[in-house]
Amino acid sequence: MNLMEIKVLDFIQENLRVGFLDWFMPKITVLGDGGIFWILLTLALLIIPRTRRLGLVCGVSLLIDLALCNGLLKNLIARTRPFDVNPDIVLLVPKPGDYSFPSGHAAASFTVVGALGFSKSKLWIPACVLSVIIALSRLYLYVHYPTDVIFGAVFGVVFGFLGTLLVKKAEELIKKRRAEKGGEKQ
Repeated sequence: MNLMEIKVLDFIQENLRVGFLDWFMPKITVLGDGGIFWILLTLALLIIPRTRRLGLVCGVSLLIDLALCNGLLKNLIARTRPFDVNPDIVLLVPKPGDYSFPSGHAAASFTVVGALGFSKSKLWIPACVLSVIIALSRLYLYVHYPTDVIFGAVFGVVFGFLGTLLVKKAEELIKKRRAEKGGEKQ
């Protein structure tokens, strides 16, 4: 599998590399570093009263992503990066120090896409566009294999679903407890 994926990455390097993208892709990939853009978006949603629940869903989803993607999966699978397999490649960004699978950038990005989508927010559309560009930047920059990015995106959507479900169940439990307390007072 690695050899075929290296060929895809080499194809990108040999046929799609241009000056503008060499400038643009490192800048766009920074938005996914540590999930910073998605964390800032989540904080903004939490500050605004009418989007507070949406921010909570994004925050819970990102915590699930952090625990399962970066905490568990990356270390459990321990896949080497493509630039370690092909050391002749000249990177446009500093070498990431963690493992390759799954892509944390793709996972965090699509976690928020999933959280927004499952919460029925129209924000999922621009978030999805940005997420796709961030995910593609990881291939262009030769720091992830295609399957890292694909599975990162899939896991992210699942984490977004789980976060949405968890917040919904917590709300139902709180509502039920409040109803029970209200019944006791009468």
